[in-house]
Amino acid sequence: MADDKPRGTSNRGFASMDPAKQRAIASKGGSSVPPEKRPFAQNHRLAAEAGRKGGENSHGGRKPAPTPADPPEAATD
Repeated sequence: MADDKPRGTSNRGFASMDPAKQRAIASKGGSSVPPEKRPFAQNHRLAAEAGRKGGENSHGGRKPAPTPADPPEAATD
């Protein structure tokens, strides 16, 4: 199928905004959350543990996905 729409010219989304507008929006990040509700800002160990868990779950590009201990048995009819 031929697609007549040009690629990469969308006027939608954060990336297509004026850089000044992007900075204005990004500078407000997290400001709607009160400080007492930001546990990572107050507890470095909690933040480190969460980051470690995320890295382990994503495998960090270092180790393969775990394999099951017992492979599934083939069905015999």
